[in-house]
Amino acid sequence: MLTHSKSAKSDGPLTEALAHSGLRLTPQRQQVHEVLREKMDHPTADQVFMRAKHKMPEISMATVYNCLDALVTCGLVRQVTLDRGATRYCPNMQDHSHFYCDECGSVYDILQTISPEDADIKLPRGFRLKNIETNLHGLCPDCAAKAK
Repeated sequence: MLTHSKSAKSDGPLTEALAHSGLRLTPQRQQVHEVLREKMDHPTADQVFMRAKHKMPEISMATVYNCLDALVTCGLVRQVTLDRGATRYCPNMQDHSHFYCDECGSVYDILQTISPEDADIKLPRGFRLKNIETNLHGLCPDCAAKAK
């Protein structure tokens, strides 16, 4: 599990990524980013808001949405959409897939072993594959154990 401290050293990549996108580090953006890094469970914006509010009671839902948008724009967070559910947010920017537990709704990162270069996918002429996103569905270990 990844952890994230509040030291200036750990904020360097966050500050740099925001600056590269023409944005600046704000306490709100830092707090939202920390929420995502503290518990890498792919929270929804509502969940991020509730967690951020514990340490920053004055933060608004609109600010959380704006912060999430800024983090996505600068490439520090990706949006994860699973079927028709609420958009979730993932700070893991490595190539990976997502496993969705159909019982409890938890989302887990799964190491992706197929790169776009290695994929045996026949695309129509002129198309170029940039990345592969796969969503897997089933039961997590806890729910599978309960189902027995």
